[in-house]
Amino acid sequence: MTPGTCSSAPATRLDRNPQRGVFRSRDGGDTWENVLFASDSTGAIDLEFNPENPDEIYAAMWRAERKPWTIISGADKENGLYKSTNGGDSWTKLSGGLPEGLTGKIDLAVTPADPSRIYALVEAPGKQQGLYRSEDRGESWTQTSDTTGIMNRPFYFTNITAHPTDPNTVYVGNVRYWVSTDGGETFERRRVTHADVHDLWINPDTPQIQIQGNDGGATVTLDGGKTWSTQYNQPTAELYQVNPDDQFPYWLYAGQQDNTTIAVPSRPPAESAERAQGLWHTAGGCETGPAVPQTNNPSTIFANCKGRFGQYSTITGQERNYYVGAEYMYGRNPAKLEYRFQRVVPIEISPHDSSVVYNASQYVHKTTNGGQSWEQISPDLTAFKSEFQMASGQPITRDITGEEHYSTLYVVQVSPHSPDVIWTGANDGPVHITRDGGQNWTEITPEDVPPNGRVDGIDPSPHNPGTAYVAVQQALAGTIFIPISTKPVITGTHGPCSQTGKMEFPLIIPYGRSLRRSQPRRPALCRYRLCRALALSLDGGQQWQKLQQGLPLVTVTDIKIKEQDLIISTMGRGFWILDNLTPFYQFNSSLAVADRHLFNPRESYRMRYDSDDGDSEVPKFPEAGTMIDFYLKDLPAGKLTLDILDEEGTVVRRFVGTAAETSGSGQVTGDKNDMIKPEPNPFGKADSITIQPGHNRFNWNFRHPAHTVPSLDGETYFGANVGPMASPGSYKVRLSTDQWTETQDFTVKIDPRVQYIGITKADLEAQEKLNLNIRDAIGTAHRISAEIDTLRNRIRENEEIDPDLSAINNLYNRLVTSEEGSYQPPMLIDQLEYLYYMTTSADQRPGDDAYTRFETLRKELEEIQSEWERTQEIEELD
Repeated sequence: MTPGTCSSAPATRLDRNPQRGVFRSRDGGDTWENVLFASDSTGAIDLEFNPENPDEIYAAMWRAERKPWTIISGADKENGLYKSTNGGDSWTKLSGGLPEGLTGKIDLAVTPADPSRIYALVEAPGKQQGLYRSEDRGESWTQTSDTTGIMNRPFYFTNITAHPTDPNTVYVGNVRYWVSTDGGETFERRRVTHADVHDLWINPDTPQIQIQGNDGGATVTLDGGKTWSTQYNQPTAELYQVNPDDQFPYWLYAGQQDNTTIAVPSRPPAESAERAQGLWHTAGGCETGPAVPQTNNPSTIFANCKGRFGQYSTITGQERNYYVGAEYMYGRNPAKLEYRFQRVVPIEISPHDSSVVYNASQYVHKTTNGGQSWEQISPDLTAFKSEFQMASGQPITRDITGEEHYSTLYVVQVSPHSPDVIWTGANDGPVHITRDGGQNWTEITPEDVPPNGRVDGIDPSPHNPGTAYVAVQQALAGTIFIPISTKPVITGTHGPCSQTGKMEFPLIIPYGRSLRRSQPRRPALCRYRLCRALALSLDGGQQWQKLQQGLPLVTVTDIKIKEQDLIISTMGRGFWILDNLTPFYQFNSSLAVADRHLFNPRESYRMRYDSDDGDSEVPKFPEAGTMIDFYLKDLPAGKLTLDILDEEGTVVRRFVGTAAETSGSGQVTGDKNDMIKPEPNPFGKADSITIQPGHNRFNWNFRHPAHTVPSLDGETYFGANVGPMASPGSYKVRLSTDQWTETQDFTVKIDPRVQYIGITKADLEAQEKLNLNIRDAIGTAHRISAEIDTLRNRIRENEEIDPDLSAINNLYNRLVTSEEGSYQPPMLIDQLEYLYYMTTSADQRPGDDAYTRFETLRKELEEIQSEWERTQEIEELD
C-alpha cells in the first residue's frame, strides 16, 4: 500500500452476526453445524448436559452487547432457556414458572446427585430476578431466592455450580462468594481469597477439592472451601498499561485489574540482592491505574483510581487525593456530570518539566503543584453526541462504573519537541492538537477513520515534529475497519505536516489491535500490539512481522521503550521485558545480506546479583553482564573465538564457539536468539559458548576467567568458583576465525548505587588487582597440590622402592586441609579462598587487613613452592 493512502473494505457490523447460537460437531471439531439459532444478536451463554443422558441438553440464550456507551443485557422473545432431548436436533423453549417476557443473562447448573434437578440463575426485572429450581428436568420451575447478593451486576457475573454428590448444595459466584446447603432456599456468604468470583470447578470424584477463578487469579481448596490457597504464586496479573521510572534499576508501574496498582523492578533491587526474589510494591490509585512515576523523582507517583487523581509518596506510604471536580461519578448519567472521566484516565507528565502534569475528562486539566490546584486548558474535545449519553445498563440492570462513560479523552500526549504542542484523542473519535499550550485547539481527526472509534494511542514522532501515529479501535463501536491489504497502515509525513501539524495518515487496524510506540532512537522502527501478539516494523509501518520471542499468546495492553529495552504489559501474564534492542537499532539493508556481523554492544552497568537458575518461581531476571549480539549466516569451518579485551588490548576473557548440536559441559543451549549463559567449566576445559547459524546472543558477566596457571602437563586449575570482576571502563569485543576478525568497542559503567555511597572506579581497580593476585595464588596452590598428589601416586605404584614420603606429605598437608574428623585447621588453599571470598563479595576497595593477610599467605606459598621445586630437582637427579 502506498504511504500516505488508506483504502478500506466496507465496514462490517459486530453486534449483528448470523453466526450465533449453539453449534454441534460430530467429528471431533473438524466440521460444525448450527443447531440452535435465536437471532443474529443472541448467543448461547451456557450449555449443560443431563449426566445420565447426553442427548438431553439445556441451553441459555442471551442477547448481550457491550458498547462504548452502554451495556445491553436481555431481550423479550429470543432470550431464555431451551431444551433438547435428541442431542440438539430440535429445541423447545422452557417456561413453566420461569420469568416471562424480558429476561437477561442466565446460568445453569445440573448435578449427577439428582439429574432431574436443574438450577437457573436468571437476570430479570424486579423481584423476578434470582435463583430458580426445577425438579422435573425443566418442565416446571420455582423461584427459591431473590437474594440481592447473588445477582449483583449480572452482565459481569452470574455463575452457579452444583455439588456433584449433594443436590442441595450450590455455589454462586458474584462480587462475593455464596453457598446454599438447602437447595437454594437460603444463602450464606463465605470468605474466600479474593472478591469478584466468576467460576468454580469441583472435582467430581473428590468434591473437597475445588478450584475457583476470580479477578485475582485462581485459588484451590482441599477441604471444601474452609481454607484456600494463595494467589501470589501465579503470573496472572492483568495490567492496563506500563510506565517506567528513572531509578536504577528502573521499575515498572501499572494498574492491575481488581487489585492495587503495582510496581516491580526490572532487575533485582538492593532489598532482594541475595536472590532474584519476587518483589512488588503498591503505587497509589487502584486497579484501573495508570500509575505514572514523576520524572527524576520516583518517590512521587501520580496515580488514578477510576477517574480520581492522587499523588502517592513511597516515602510516607500515603496518597494525597486531588480529584478533579471531586464529584462521585458512579451511578450517574455521564451527560449530567460536570467532568466525564473514564475508569482508565490518561495521566501525562510533560517531558520538558516534570512539575507539569495533565489529567483528562472531556477537557484537558493541568497542574503544576501535584494536583493541589487544576487549570482547565481546553474546551470539550470529544464528539459528545447526545444519542450516546445515557445511564449504562439496559434494558434490565443499571451498570454504571464509569467504564461506559462515553465522550471522554482517552489519550493525552505532549510532543517531545515542544512543551506547547499537545495531542489528544477521545474514546468517541476526535483527535485534536494545540500548539500554544492549550489556548487554541484544532481538530485533526483523520478523514478515513470511521466515526465513534476509540483513539487508543497517539505517538508523536521523536524524530520529526510534524509526524505522529494514531491508533483507532472499533472493537466495541459496532463496526470494524480493515485495510484492503489486511495489514495495518502506519505512515508519516515530513512535508506539509511539519507546517500544519495535521495528522493526515492514521493507523487503522483490525479488531483487537492498537498501536503503541515508535522507536525514539530510530525513525523507521515501529511496534504495535495485537490482540494476541506483538509486531515489529523496520520501515515505518509499511511491512510488519511478529515479535514473539517466547512471549505467550496474550493480549498486550501497552508498550514502552526504556534504556533500549522493550517493556510491555499484558492482560493476564504480567510485565514482560525484551532486553536490549541493540540489533534493531543497528540493522540496515546491508546487514540483511551479510555473511556475518558483530553488533556494537550497548553500554552496560557493572552489577552483581544472582540471576534465576530457571527452577524457582521467581521473576526471570537476565544475568548481569554485557550482552553481545552477532550474526552468522553459516557456522565457520574452523574455530571461532570471542575475546574480551581491555583498553590496552590485553585479553580479559576468551570464549571458544562450539556448535549447539555438539555443545559440551558448561554450555547452555537454548532456542534461537536465547541468551547464552556461560558457566564455569570443569578442570581442563576452556570457556566456551554455543553458536548457531543466525542470530546469537552471548552475555559476558564482567568476570575474568576463574582458571589460572598452567601445570607442567598443560592442565589448568581454577583459582575459585568464579573469576574476579573486571573494573568499569572501556573494552573491546573481538569475534574471529582463521579467515576473518571483527571488533567493536563498548563501555562498562559503574553501578550508580555503588557510586552514590562513595565507591570510585579507582577503588574497583584496586579490588580487581588484588583479586587477580589472590586468584593466581589459589591456582598455583592447587597446581602444586595436584602435582604432589601425582608424584605420590607414581611412587606408590612402583613396588621396587620404599621411599620416605614425609617431606612431600608435609608440603601437601600445608596446602590442603585434612579430611579426617570435623573442624580441622584450614590450611593454605582454604585460607586463600577465605580471603578471596572476603575481597570479592561486594564492590569496595579492600581493607588494609586484606593486603596484610595476603602478603602473609603469599610468602607462605612462595616457601612451599621453593621447597617443592627443590624436591623435584632431587627427584630428577635420582
